[in-house]
Amino acid sequence: MSRMEKMKQMNWDQCLYLIADFSYGEDKIYEALRAGVDVIQLREKDISSAEYLRLAMRLREMTRETNTIFIVNDRLDLALLSEADGVHLGASDVPVAQARALLGEDYIIGATAKTVEQAKLAGESGADYIGSGAWAKTTTKTDAVPISEEVYREILAVSGLKNVAVGGITVENCARPLSCGAAGLAVSAGILKGDIRANIAGFREKMKEACR
Repeated sequence: MSRMEKMKQMNWDQCLYLIADFSYGEDKIYEALRAGVDVIQLREKDISSAEYLRLAMRLREMTRETNTIFIVNDRLDLALLSEADGVHLGASDVPVAQARALLGEDYIIGATAKTVEQAKLAGESGADYIGSGAWAKTTTKTDAVPISEEVYREILAVSGLKNVAVGGITVENCARPLSCGAAGLAVSAGILKGDIRANIAGFREKMKEACR
């Protein structure tokens, strides 16, 4: 199954998107994959490119086993080298338009959009989905700026793309972005800390409630 075929088959209106690094432990990441997250993004900081690639290739092996969509954060080169399904690009990374021109239509490209202008540009440049936040304080990205519900709703209105809410998302607070129209939830510690299967079940229930 091609990357885009996997994306089209997935229900992006109830997407559980795990942002992970190997500091949590390979066993926990593997458990989350087996428990049924839809997408996993590898986000590593302060490691060498060689080590980042090694971890990306290991995660590619793991996601092939569970048929999980695999995205690499920031690094277009490592996404290609590890044969990931796609790449997620921030405002300071390779522009989405140039990434799309290089990758063609077979790769998934996500973009961070914290403003209406960034959301418009992502939609115009060929992104497949966008991520917007932060919704709460997060240990994953300590400098993240909180997003208001008003700005988030404007982002949803102008982009024309599925939006995954990100930043400090937990089972306890995820109803807020879902009520604003988030298609999915991008979660890190909220899944990988504590009882992983119980956490995932909690998020699934909240997303089902939002669709009723």
